[in-house]
Amino acid sequence: MCSVTLLGNLVAKPDIRYRTNPVVAVTEITLATHSKWLDKKTNQFKEWTSFHHVKVEGQLVEQALLHANKGDIILIHGYLNNMKAKSEHGEHPPIVHANFVQGFKKGFTESINQIHCSATLLTHPQQMLTEHNKVFCSANIAIDQRIYSPEKQDWLTIKVERPIHAWGKQAQYFAEHAQLNQQLMVEGKLSYSSNKLQFIEVNKLHLFNI
Repeated sequence: MCSVTLLGNLVAKPDIRYRTNPVVAVTEITLATHSKWLDKKTNQFKEWTSFHHVKVEGQLVEQALLHANKGDIILIHGYLNNMKAKSEHGEHPPIVHANFVQGFKKGFTESINQIHCSATLLTHPQQMLTEHNKVFCSANIAIDQRIYSPEKQDWLTIKVERPIHAWGKQAQYFAEHAQLNQQLMVEGKLSYSSNKLQFIEVNKLHLFNI
């Protein structure tokens, strides 16, 4: 199980293309979501913008994106994929594959950036203390995502691997109790490192007994 929900602003007008045999509309869009946090050093709120690359296919394109423009608010439900978007500027982070899209008029709204997934732990959690004395823990997980392929007209299972990052009490719990190959549930948000690596920042984590 892997469910991604994004609500953000469209970075550019969609470039819609059509595949043949059968004719299917396809586009890759970029959504910007914003998150705020309180900087305790300055006691001021700071904002971080994440850019998510999303692939949309079929009727969803013509229903929700045919007349969409830069700045429009777009709601996406989808799942993680191993594909990466490409452009003249090079390769982007892995895409989110949409299975629901809804567009709204331009304006300001609170962003949504959520992911819920069940997974298997691939690596032992690595716990460390940051230079600001915050407990941090990271590990790699594997998600078995079952999807329907319109091209092959069949259900497929794809394995998606992602790093997860946990902080504070969640990090301590994860490091102390997690075991290799253990099943877990993760609730968090999609984030990206400086080298365009996509990872999941954990809000809540549950480990299942082996």
